[in-house]
Amino acid sequence: MFKILKKEDLSEQITLFDIEAGDIARKAKPGNFFILRTHEQGERIPLTIADFDADRGTITTVFQKVGKTTHHMGTLNKGDFITDVIGPLGNHSHIENFGRVICVGGGVGIAPVYPIAKALKETGNTVTSIIGARTKSILFWEEKMRNVSDDLIITTDDGSSGAKAVVTVPLEDILRNDKVDLVIAIGPAIMMKFVCKTTEKYRVKTIVSLNSIMIDGTGMCGGCRVEIGGETKYTCVDGPEFNGHEVDFDLLMNRLQAYIPEENIAMNQTEEKVEVKYNEINKRRKKSKAQSADEGAASPCAG
Repeated sequence: MFKILKKEDLSEQITLFDIEAGDIARKAKPGNFFILRTHEQGERIPLTIADFDADRGTITTVFQKVGKTTHHMGTLNKGDFITDVIGPLGNHSHIENFGRVICVGGGVGIAPVYPIAKALKETGNTVTSIIGARTKSILFWEEKMRNVSDDLIITTDDGSSGAKAVVTVPLEDILRNDKVDLVIAIGPAIMMKFVCKTTEKYRVKTIVSLNSIMIDGTGMCGGCRVEIGGETKYTCVDGPEFNGHEVDFDLLMNRLQAYIPEENIAMNQTEEKVEVKYNEINKRRKKSKAQSADEGAASPCAG
């Protein structure tokens, strides 16, 4: 059992957990992920390690409530326990002094890009970070990203924080005027696709993380198959990071839609169970109140 030491709601749909997992924390590196199972009948889901502290024995994950399991995770609180946590898994990020590096994080992808930017900065790179979201209310970790960057650029689609733009706008401005040695991008598949289209024009190597397509996390299910440079790769064992200019993003985005019907069924079944349980609780409460009223009316002291 693995204890939740901290819970923080970063937005209405995005939540942070610090989890007590000493063995994982001592071996974790930027780019790794882990698998958890909230209870014995629960599904296994892979989540990226957003931070880790070997001394405290903790790992940090940031997740968005999009499916049955992540919604269930959102109901857990500090002090609760997670049944299984396994990791670190996946190939960690390659960290060296490349020179000038741009780290791009979109939406919940800001979380996994943070430890990479931090490690690159500690290795002597000049790090410019670009983080973006649809709106200010779902933007997070601005200060954490600023602390590991030489320069931080913030964008939102609606202009509620930073520049009103998508992340590729400031990215292209930099590429047009400065020499950049490496770009790392993590976020929605469509964002990573257009980051790669932008960097390809300037022949700048670009690394993307395809963690969002993983299911089993160990290479057994084949659900995370992607096409890299014309070859089939498994994101969980061959990645999750790949050369973005070799990724077939159209195939990736099609495959990301594959299990939406099943997810919707699972969510609907869960909501129906919650509604039934809620109705049962209300019936018991009403019955208890009625019994209390009857007992009060029958009391010799009544009236």
